[in-house]
Amino acid sequence: MLHVDPILAATSAPPPFTVGTVLTETRLDSWLALGLVLAAGLYLYGVYRLRLRGDRWPIARTVFFIGPGLGGIALVTVSGLHAYDTALLSVHMIQHMVLSMVAPIFLALGAPMTLALRTLPVGPRKRLLAIVHSRVARVYSFPLVAFAIFVVNPFVLYFSDLYRFTLEHAWAHELVHAHFIMTGCVFFWPLLGLDPLPGRWPYPARALLMLLSVPFHTVLGLTIMQSTTLFGGDWYPSLNLGWSDPWDDQVVAGGILWAGGEFVSVTMLAVLVVQWVKQSEREARRVDRELDRQEARERAADAAAT
Repeated sequence: MLHVDPILAATSAPPPFTVGTVLTETRLDSWLALGLVLAAGLYLYGVYRLRLRGDRWPIARTVFFIGPGLGGIALVTVSGLHAYDTALLSVHMIQHMVLSMVAPIFLALGAPMTLALRTLPVGPRKRLLAIVHSRVARVYSFPLVAFAIFVVNPFVLYFSDLYRFTLEHAWAHELVHAHFIMTGCVFFWPLLGLDPLPGRWPYPARALLMLLSVPFHTVLGLTIMQSTTLFGGDWYPSLNLGWSDPWDDQVVAGGILWAGGEFVSVTMLAVLVVQWVKQSEREARRVDRELDRQEARERAADAAAT
């Protein structure tokens, strides 16, 4: 059994989990909180710049990006939930779901890259386009590569000593949070995002890839629920939380991952279908307009001939 420093464990043990403690344990002094405020400020400034010159920017995109996008990240990292992410595996799984699946989806629907391209000066805009179309970006945004990263990462984290390491080192735990966000963005941006990305697949292929992601969350969640060993070794028992049993909490954590993963995947599949239908309608209107123009040219040519 792995040894846990009793002093470290004691300082990692929060008070009983209640709504009140979730509110009172909120912190605003982390680097992630600063990053969220900066991202929100830059996005809103871009929208302001567009409006100054008379251009429109869909309100829904701003709501998606600021609300469930950045707000979702803040909800599980800046709020009092952060005080329990190394004490309760179930809380960590909530963070996992929000940071890797929920927030990245709404960040993608906010189209921040498109906003940047429309507001940046010529020089920075060219550099951003160069990054987007670089070989590294093409590789990581390729759907199969993004899918492999998205699926493999949780298994590597939870079924190795890496997870225990993140519990013992706060900086590693924060790094995992950032990694969850980046992994989710890499996976969902090419599937659901509105930004211009190279090599984007057609909608049927995207829907198939989303369907294929569902079983992996089910398998991971059920494996955690049925595991005969505690994740993190003796870390959770060493906290001596009289108000929580590590074994019961691990079952809850697996259930959160299982049910949450299926719900998000099916919901996003529905979003993909809606986007697909809207694209088909736009294409049909474009074809109709082209046919109307062609018919008008033919009538004009006939009139000129007579």
